[in-house]
Amino acid sequence: MVGPAERERIIAAIRAAERHTRAEFVTVIARRSARYGFVVLLWAATIAFLVAAGLYASQVMTAFVPLFQAQLAAFAGVLVLSSWRPMLRLMVPRRLLERAAARLAREQFHALGLHETADRGGVLLFVSEVERYVEIIADRGINQKVSAGTWERIVAEFTAKVRAGRAGDGFVAAVEASGALMAQHFPRRADDRNELPDVLIEL
Repeated sequence: MVGPAERERIIAAIRAAERHTRAEFVTVIARRSARYGFVVLLWAATIAFLVAAGLYASQVMTAFVPLFQAQLAAFAGVLVLSSWRPMLRLMVPRRLLERAAARLAREQFHALGLHETADRGGVLLFVSEVERYVEIIADRGINQKVSAGTWERIVAEFTAKVRAGRAGDGFVAAVEASGALMAQHFPRRADDRNELPDVLIEL
């Protein structure tokens, strides 16, 4: 997650960007997008079974109680290891990680009211840390003016910074780049008002 100083930098970047566009920016960073309990339990059960089978086949252990204890230890060990992010990423298929993060991003887009702005000009900048997933979702009013491919460069740079452990820098750079893009295609009007709070939401 980001620290207090980075949070203030992100909020300042949002306010600066919104001075030149009627688009509304919201930033969200999630520790993880799902628990992946079924996948972790499946790994734990499989490893526990293989440990017991290996010990029995090699005649290292043949008595029921020691084998059962070894199974429990293996099962618990996998559960503990799953709390380590790199290990969890190895356990869970990449497609499942991306699907969970994409689902949470869209849930947040609607839960935060980004689809309800006056000009349909909401922009969500979303990061999920465990999944190393980055997405920018723009509402219909913006997508009528800016093609989806336009966001690819911003997302690529954003993703690179997040994977390097610099989520705060990634957010700031993405907000600044998105703000410049929106100022060109979605300029601020004299009667524009701030419809959504300028905050970084941490889940």
